[in-house]
This record gives sequence, structure tokens and C-alpha cells, in this order.
Amino acid sequence: MQDSIERTITVNAPIERVFHAITDPEELVKWFPDAVEGTIAAGEQPTFEFEGYGKSKIYIVAKDAPSYFAYRWVPGTTTEDAVGTPDVLSVTNTLVEFHLEATNDGTSVVLRESGFASFPPEIAASAFKDNSGGWDYMMDRLGKLFSE
Repeated sequence: MQDSIERTITVNAPIERVFHAITDPEELVKWFPDAVEGTIAAGEQPTFEFEGYGKSKIYIVAKDAPSYFAYRWVPGTTTEDAVGTPDVLSVTNTLVEFHLEATNDGTSVVLRESGFASFPPEIAASAFKDNSGGWDYMMDRLGKLFSE
């Protein structure tokens, strides 16, 4: 079982602008979740809502402007799971990291989600497959946000 997913894109925007797009709820909903409830700050547990999939509670690990943002979540959770889980850290979860670096062409964004190998095999394979395709879609949307 693979443990991590990694995607890299380069966007035509300054690093500060890209960091803002991945950490500010008003910008985040333009490319990732459909809604954000709560505060995006280290130690907080906001909820991301995805149309057709429900809500996922996340735990913000780090928000280090302008180069690093990380959170933990449980792949494949539903609205009931998000509401019923008092603490994302109390259950098996994955770590989602965004590493940003200024380049001559704009900003390199490296996304890495790891921790799939810690799930039971019957859950790990499905979560890995779903999130792998999901990150392809979402990273494409992030790139398009800066090409409009």
C-alpha cells in the first residue's frame, strides 16, 4: 500500500498570493471545499464541506506564511463523522501538506498527503484512490485560479 500522494504544480502568481489562496476561507472555496466553517489557524479544527460528499473536520497543524500549510483530516468522512468526531487527532488520519516556493515562473506548489498505510487495508486502498483522483482535480482548479 502506498502511503502518500504527491502533486506539484507551478502557478503564475507571487508566493504570498498563492499562500493566501490555500489558507483564506474566502479564497479556499474558489478551488477546494464548497464551504469552510471555523478558523484557519494552527490548533483550530474547522470543517470543510464538499457538495455531494458532506463535511470533513480538519485539524490545522501549521500555517507558516508564506511557504508552508498543513492539516490533518480523515479521508472519506461524512457529515455524521465530522460532527461526531470531537478531535481529528483521536482517530486515524492523514497529513496534508502544502510546500510553496517562489520560482522564476511564479510559485511552485507541492502537495503531499501521507498516512494512508496507517488505515486498515480495506479502507486505505479506497481512500488512496479517491484522494489521488481528488487531488488531481483540485490542484488543476488551483492552477486555473491563477490563469483566469
